[in-house]
Amino acid sequence: MSLSEEAITLQRAAHDLMYLGIDGSPIYSDDLSRRNGEVYRLTTTLYNSDTKDSTVEEQANVCLALLMGYTASFIDHGEKQEHVQEVLNRCWNILDALPASLLKLRLLTACYGEVYDEPLADESRKIIASWDGVSLTSEQQEAIEEFRNVVENPYPWEEMEE
Repeated sequence: MSLSEEAITLQRAAHDLMYLGIDGSPIYSDDLSRRNGEVYRLTTTLYNSDTKDSTVEEQANVCLALLMGYTASFIDHGEKQEHVQEVLNRCWNILDALPASLLKLRLLTACYGEVYDEPLADESRKIIASWDGVSLTSEQQEAIEEFRNVVENPYPWEEMEE
């Protein structure tokens, strides 16, 4: 399997895990556990892959997949935060070289979801504003919805005291 195929496979698996049961269907513990283990396995495999000869787009897809994988999986053997920081460091090196695109919006959203740095959100808003709102693809619509969700709910797993 190529690096790009590994990244896409992980993105799909992480997306499926993150949105498991959102349609109202029941979530079974054995299915949740299996999917979580698979996302963790795919994330670990991709994290250990060699990306030195890959294009900027391939590197961006790998970083996006890894951030999605670490967000979706609740398995942590003590290395998760260190690995997330390493992936973010890779992102800082490639975001400027990445053209404004759906991939860049998705990567900016994933990075923003980790660090909540407002310039990342501002750049995302510029990309969204450059698209023709009438002829958005389903992927663009989903990416915009995901971005808005991350911006509007910055700490979805934290209990906020009033």
